[in-house]
Amino acid sequence: MNIFRLAVSRPIATSMVFIAIMVFGIYSYIRLPVDLFPEVDSPIISVITSYEGAGALEVERNVTEHLESVLGTTPELLEITSTSMDNVSVVTLEFNGGANMDEATNNVRDRLGQAEFLLPDDVNDPILQKFDASAIPVVIYSVTADESYPELEQIIDDYIVNPLNRISGVGDVSVTGAPSREVQVVLDPERLRAYNLDVPQIAQALQAENISSPAGRVDLGTESYNLRVNTEFRSVDDIGGVIVANYQGRQVTLDQVASIREGFADEDAISRVNGRQGLTFAVQKQTEANTVEVSERVMAQMPAIAESLPDDVEMTLIIDTSDFIVDAINNLSSVLFYAVVFVVLVVLIFLRQWRATIVIAATIPVSLIVGFIYLTLVGSTLNMISLSSLSIALGMVVDDAIVVLENIMQHIERGSTPREAAIHGTGEVGVAVVATTLTVVAVFLPLTFLEGQTGVWFGQLGAIVVVTVVTSTVAALTLTPMMGSLMMKPVDEKGRGPLKALARGIDKGLRGIEAVYRGALGVAVRFRKTTMLAALAVFGLSVALVPRVGTEFMPISDDGFVTVSGELETSRSLEYTSEVVTRLEAQITEEVPELKRLNSTSGTSGSMFGGVGGGKNEFQLRMELIDQDDRERSVFEVADQVRGIMAGTPEIVTSTVTAGNSGGAGSAQPVAVEIRGFNLEQTTALARDLAEHMEGIEGTRDVNLSRGESRPEFEIIFDRERLSDFGLTSAQVAQVVRGNIAGQTATIFRRDGDEYDVVLRYAEGERSSLEQVREMTVNTPSGARVRLEDLGEIKEFMVPPNIERIDRERMLTVSAGIEGRPLNLVMEDVREWVDAQNLPPQIAITYGGDFQEQQESFQDLFLILALSLILVYLVMAGQFESLKEPFVIMFSIPFAFTGVILALLITNTPLSVIGLIGAIILVGIVVKNAIVLIDYIKLLQGRGQPIFEAIVDGSVSRLRPVLMTTLTTILAMIPLALEIGEGAELWKPMAISVIGGLSFSTVVTLIIVPVLYGMFERNAKTETGGMT
Repeated sequence: MNIFRLAVSRPIATSMVFIAIMVFGIYSYIRLPVDLFPEVDSPIISVITSYEGAGALEVERNVTEHLESVLGTTPELLEITSTSMDNVSVVTLEFNGGANMDEATNNVRDRLGQAEFLLPDDVNDPILQKFDASAIPVVIYSVTADESYPELEQIIDDYIVNPLNRISGVGDVSVTGAPSREVQVVLDPERLRAYNLDVPQIAQALQAENISSPAGRVDLGTESYNLRVNTEFRSVDDIGGVIVANYQGRQVTLDQVASIREGFADEDAISRVNGRQGLTFAVQKQTEANTVEVSERVMAQMPAIAESLPDDVEMTLIIDTSDFIVDAINNLSSVLFYAVVFVVLVVLIFLRQWRATIVIAATIPVSLIVGFIYLTLVGSTLNMISLSSLSIALGMVVDDAIVVLENIMQHIERGSTPREAAIHGTGEVGVAVVATTLTVVAVFLPLTFLEGQTGVWFGQLGAIVVVTVVTSTVAALTLTPMMGSLMMKPVDEKGRGPLKALARGIDKGLRGIEAVYRGALGVAVRFRKTTMLAALAVFGLSVALVPRVGTEFMPISDDGFVTVSGELETSRSLEYTSEVVTRLEAQITEEVPELKRLNSTSGTSGSMFGGVGGGKNEFQLRMELIDQDDRERSVFEVADQVRGIMAGTPEIVTSTVTAGNSGGAGSAQPVAVEIRGFNLEQTTALARDLAEHMEGIEGTRDVNLSRGESRPEFEIIFDRERLSDFGLTSAQVAQVVRGNIAGQTATIFRRDGDEYDVVLRYAEGERSSLEQVREMTVNTPSGARVRLEDLGEIKEFMVPPNIERIDRERMLTVSAGIEGRPLNLVMEDVREWVDAQNLPPQIAITYGGDFQEQQESFQDLFLILALSLILVYLVMAGQFESLKEPFVIMFSIPFAFTGVILALLITNTPLSVIGLIGAIILVGIVVKNAIVLIDYIKLLQGRGQPIFEAIVDGSVSRLRPVLMTTLTTILAMIPLALEIGEGAELWKPMAISVIGGLSFSTVVTLIIVPVLYGMFERNAKTETGGMT
């Protein structure tokens, strides 16, 4: 028994099945966590190694190169890059898209163990970092204070961090920029020399006296007790009382050669919010926790926390990621609602019966609710991608029901009973409905094969559309005929009332359209050669217009944030940088009326995201603007004004101003030219020439070099013979000098559950000049003291502040933002200049940034397009049992691309990855209409109609369902095309592509496809009497 016959015969059982699906779907929807994007298992692992006191060249030579040689053999490794800068090495490993990242992490950890013996002794253990989406903060607050600022770290721990950590779903609360308390042992060099002491000796003495160690067990009678040796310091006075030497028969304590006090470590960054100095804390959720729920729990706790703080301590919300998530989800839900309304109105207008509208509309919730069940089964979330996927699918889920019900209504109007019409009407179009669904599956299923971040996004899109469309087909073949058999009646054209009059008017208009279409199709069939030549001419014209369509990687939306990253001269101090930033803050606050909040960081030594920044000459500004509805200027116009402010500040060497959001896929600097070569002078000179040229290219802005300006560095060059004469080694002397200047953490002081470093160093005034460095003394094995200047000399060199490498080769990147011009045109000008250069063989140039991502994504998507076309052909060849007829139907596909090109040109929208996805989607949509058309023409031929009559009658008969399915899909896309709400901008290019392509291809489907089918049939048959 056919599935539709069974559904019509057992309406109650059919109803129960679909009610059960709805119940499971609602339950799944309630359980779905809400997030902004699907979870991405990033294929990137970073290895961060600290080498205090070392310059970029030394870090590269002694740390980075060794790590690269060991980590470069990791299985599944795609690319290895690194950055060596003062004090820090960052090695980044990118793995193949399908790599098991847990296994990759273990492989990297094993190799780091091998690298331990290659690194210098004073290098800190490498830290392995794997990107985790749950590590992105849910909520970020700033905390400012006045007189309580020195105690701010302790206040935050006691009053903020501890209470927040108790909240369900909170994974961690990280604090950035807090003044770090330490015990400072400020040494007097004169007294050290008097007692023949140095920093390493004192550090050793402190370590030996600050211990807590088990000593075994003691049996006392029938009882057994643990025994422990505990000499840990209980107060700062205990530290001062440590005996560090015996000099001429008397003991020397630490407080005789040093002053000991509690203080704060030197600041490496200064943060301010709206001009007030403070710090930030970020709340991170647990991996499986719901972002929105965690945010709500945290925000509910904040009023109580604020009341418990000292009066001068103020908290300010900087980021609540749930706000954008909730707004985006709500707006996309509104888009979905509008789309449903549009679809229902189209059905009501064309079918002129509320009963028919209910029957078709019933397939919408059933199809969409199964999408929620799928998301629950695969452990995904309700996010922008999943909701957008449902919006895209919405226009297609009613297509099959429209075709089925429209045919059922035709049978009813011919005199069949509703039950007979439901069975026979569904049977006539059932094969075509299944075939059209298979073509949609053939287009969307390959999207699930994409890898990387775009693969996660579009893979989920493809899977959800396949699930919902397949469900809609099942519903169209079961639920629709069952409901049609119970609810449908012949249309009463003679009734009274305004609704009946409106229905008659609509029907009259549709019949007029059918009459015009019948006449136009008849002319096209008779003058088929002229018609085909005209169609080919239009297609040729569209091909000629392709170069006028610009390209970009991902569209950018106005998210209301402007970010500035800048650098002063490399030798500038943190205090000087902070002064410049303070002036910038005052100027921006005065001149940008749209400003809501301004955060600044002078000196970017780290971040709450686990990254590593640069030096004390760098700064960052983050501007949050008022709501888009409340300001006249866009975020991009404000960014232009900020660029002018940066350009007018002479202390700033380079700056990058970014604005807008590309969904996390694009980069701040889309243009990136990578210059590879070992010689720093050669690559820097070439990079400067390229940067100068790029500044003159139309559409570029914020041209920057990734390698900063070289700066002076002093090196101590030892005389090895002199060292040998005194019985010293370079390592011994270097340890002493480093302890004197940079300081040395000798041990840990514990109090009330907190730990503080005990840091030894010379007083500030004893280590602030080269003469003082030369006068520093080192103890020899014989007990004598020798000055540093007697062991070598101090020379000045110019060194780079950072060195980048890719695949174990030095690299320098010249990057730029773009504005007002497509990425591909900007890159054409850049490549033209590069190609004209006569490069030496030791220098190579490659291209990265968004251009590389775009090229790779386009290549993958064109392969997906080719695969989709092949699969669509296979489906249709199987349906029609013909190798030629599928080409007739697929003839409409090129004209869909014509519509895409025209739509993008008219709206001045560049072709992006999102837009190309829309073009691929069109393949499945446009052939659906053509299949329904040709299938019905063949049905009429099978009933004995001559081919000319079959073409005209069949096409006119299918006009309404074709127009209905086209309009439902187009109207479902209109809210996305109009950028209604936050998050909709991302999908605008796709909506434009689908609307333009489907509109144009529908004309082709209704005119060209029947004409071409007639020409194929004429050539295939020896008798052509039916074709006049």
